Amino acid sequence: MPETYGNFIAGEWVNSSSGKVFDSINPANTDEIVARYQSSTSEDVKNAFEVAQKAQSAWAAMPAPNRGIILMKAAEILERRAESVATDMTREEGKTLPEAKGEVGRAINIFRYFGGEGARFSGETVPSERDGVFAYTFRKPLGVVSLLTPWNFPVAIPAWKIAPALITGNSVVVKPASVAPLCTIRLIEALHEAGLPKGAINMVTGSGAAIGDELISNSAVKAISFTGSCEVGTGIQRKTVQRGIKTQLEMGGKNPTIVLRDADLNMAADIVVNAAFFSTGQKCTATSRAIIEEAIFEDFVKLLVEKTRKLRVGNGMEKGIDIGPCVDEGQMNTVLRYIDVGKKEGGKILCGGKRLAGAGYDKGYFVEPTIFSGITPEMTIAQEEIFGPVLAVLPVKDFDAAIQMANNVKFGLSASLLTNQLNKVFNYINRIEAGLIIVNLPSAGVEYQLPFGGTKASSTGHREQGSVAIDFYSELRTVYLKYQV
Repeated sequence: MPETYGNFIAGEWVNSSSGKVFDSINPANTDEIVARYQSSTSEDVKNAFEVAQKAQSAWAAMPAPNRGIILMKAAEILERRAESVATDMTREEGKTLPEAKGEVGRAINIFRYFGGEGARFSGETVPSERDGVFAYTFRKPLGVVSLLTPWNFPVAIPAWKIAPALITGNSVVVKPASVAPLCTIRLIEALHEAGLPKGAINMVTGSGAAIGDELISNSAVKAISFTGSCEVGTGIQRKTVQRGIKTQLEMGGKNPTIVLRDADLNMAADIVVNAAFFSTGQKCTATSRAIIEEAIFEDFVKLLVEKTRKLRVGNGMEKGIDIGPCVDEGQMNTVLRYIDVGKKEGGKILCGGKRLAGAGYDKGYFVEPTIFSGITPEMTIAQEEIFGPVLAVLPVKDFDAAIQMANNVKFGLSASLLTNQLNKVFNYINRIEAGLIIVNLPSAGVEYQLPFGGTKASSTGHREQGSVAIDFYSELRTVYLKYQV
């Protein structure tokens, strides 16, 4: 029998007031129920916020370096359990076990990094122009924050929201995505064992339709951090702007990789394959458009197709698998629908394009890595985020045309340029409309110690990760102290 997990409220695992649970299913084998979770109600959420509000002041009163020690202890606990947490991730979310192990390692590093921020949680002294006045700034926590996390990075994204929220002295209510809550539970288990005070972190599970409004509108909430779709994110912002509370939104991407004629084609093809198809393309930073100079277009695309056809798709628990399943049936159907739209609009499939069937595939949500040619910049699959293993290849005359095409979407999260021409590298850095600007690396490769976030419709501007992450979760206060009276 699969294990049933409770909500985490006031340091205890408790059942929902609804008395109902829901299942998470292994996307590589739909016969397997991975776990069961609480179908929470708005009353459960209200209780979580009430507990968090009561616990916040005592947590904030703990010296920041001591809060950091708890995060570092949690990192050590998570590190000891890394193998089992990665296995949980692969079974529930579907990514390959090596990718899952890498993500768990990233979460460990995030906890350690923000644990260290506890000793650096400071303001600055600024000379006053008046005699006998000492002027300085310091940071205060906001209070209670609501964190809404997605399924595609089920341990890294909860970690990079939870850690800065806690280190700055806030208490937390977190709701993980319903298709993959287990890794968030593992984070909370580690924090609890590390000595996090009861009520400093609370978790509820359930559908956004049932509890989403309470997570946003509860009067205790002083800030909301959300990662997910543009539709949901903009809906959240419409509600929070009326209350004037801090809102952090990380949403979609339609990320380009520009390949110039001087690039090493073999290396460039490896980079594009990695960025487009690994993690089944279920990354907001994944490359979905390869923009290629005409002079090398045919040779590069031929190489790209050859490498893509060698990718092994299957259950991520098996050795040698490169690409796992889509996370659930709904996401798989979305990907297949976009493939159909691409064909109807005149795109030509160079490889892939179908749901995989047969032994090892019939009980999972597997889609072939797919490459389209014959795509124009205005077509649907060149404009909308697909969130699956689908890549459009587009020829351009030259570098200037490539920049123009790359910027011709509503999103601006990540972009990559593959070239050895230094003058064009800096030209691209200055002109590309993206928050993450990458050169000669996959568009999907980011590190925990650097700011993360996009421009345009991709983000609201509040950066996650790196030292600047604490800006969102804290409020700066300015002090003028006259010491000569």
